[in-house]
Amino acid sequence: MPQTILFDDPKIRIQLLPFTYTRPVAGIRCGIHTLAEKWADRCHSTVSFQTEAYLATKYPEHTSGDNLYINGALCPDDHLTGIVKGLPHGNALVSDNGEVLAVRSHSAWKASDGTSGLSVVEYAEAFTMIRNVWDIFGQNGAQIKIDYERIASIRKSAGITDPFTHCYKPENVFVEEGAVIKASILNAENGPIYIGKNALIQEGSMIQGPFAIGENGVLAQGTKIRPNTTVGPSSKVGGEVSNCVVFGYSNKGHDGYLGNSVLGEWCNLGANTNNSNLKNDHTNVKLHSYATNMLADTGLIFCGLMMGDYSKAGISTMFNTGTVVGVSVNVFGAGFQNKHVPSFTWGGAAEGCMEYRFDKAVAVAKDTVSRRGIAFGQTEEDIMRVVFKNTRGQ
Repeated sequence: MPQTILFDDPKIRIQLLPFTYTRPVAGIRCGIHTLAEKWADRCHSTVSFQTEAYLATKYPEHTSGDNLYINGALCPDDHLTGIVKGLPHGNALVSDNGEVLAVRSHSAWKASDGTSGLSVVEYAEAFTMIRNVWDIFGQNGAQIKIDYERIASIRKSAGITDPFTHCYKPENVFVEEGAVIKASILNAENGPIYIGKNALIQEGSMIQGPFAIGENGVLAQGTKIRPNTTVGPSSKVGGEVSNCVVFGYSNKGHDGYLGNSVLGEWCNLGANTNNSNLKNDHTNVKLHSYATNMLADTGLIFCGLMMGDYSKAGISTMFNTGTVVGVSVNVFGAGFQNKHVPSFTWGGAAEGCMEYRFDKAVAVAKDTVSRRGIAFGQTEEDIMRVVFKNTRGQ
């Protein structure tokens, strides 16, 4: 069996900042699982990563005499997986627009090598690639359905036992062992609903599928979940949420609206935090691009907040349509915040911003992580230090 290595396409990695500051591309969650988890499942093996040098200690690359390199931004499907796994040695699978999808090699290969010295096999079928941050929520509903079908095909749901919970189309609801659902409404008529192991759906929650909540996730009392939403493991969500992806270990525990948005890990939105996801003139939303340091046209009418890991927002914070918040930001104050809040920023648009002291940012991150019983060690601090240095003065 070959070593499966998920590589970062350099161009796509930049387009997926701020989320790829702290993880490989394949660490992004879309659907029920991360892209890495999807490929590990499809390949029936562990995976390793070819990513930035400063991430390699936490996300190492393991090679052998038989290596299968897969583009970490690819979402697997049955047909594509079969082609990738059957790729002969010395061959590169390439899309019709020149993107390298996979490489099979006896020796080490780097994404920067491209197809040099390899036989090129063109893949002309349709496929799903997470190329931009807005693709994360844009593809989320379809990916929930694909992930759900694989789970439901091999395992049996624990079912809903609460007599006060009402479910529309219960055959489209999968409940893992240990999950608790109390006096809620689950509507799976337009898409499946997945409830992870030991998740808690508190009283009065209303859920429209497609929806997924990971292991130990919580929906607070009276939460309103609109379609195409994923709440990652150990995250707590409340208020109204529509077409969003929360990677994991993040909190939006109170009332407030979050729409067409992506939150990284270890984020916290204070009570009554809201975001706009539609401009008043209904024109396309533009987002800050890390590739050009300018606004990029998403081609979307609906697009909300992109927030990197370890970032927090104070109570009643207002985020404008198409806002990008970097890593380890503490944003607060009156009025709408700036459409781009650089990493390691402390403050808000009205009050003014300053650099978040690195030692203070690390102390807060350590406390945030340790509260969940997870270690925040030197490796994580070193990653934050590189991000701090690389983003200073943005």
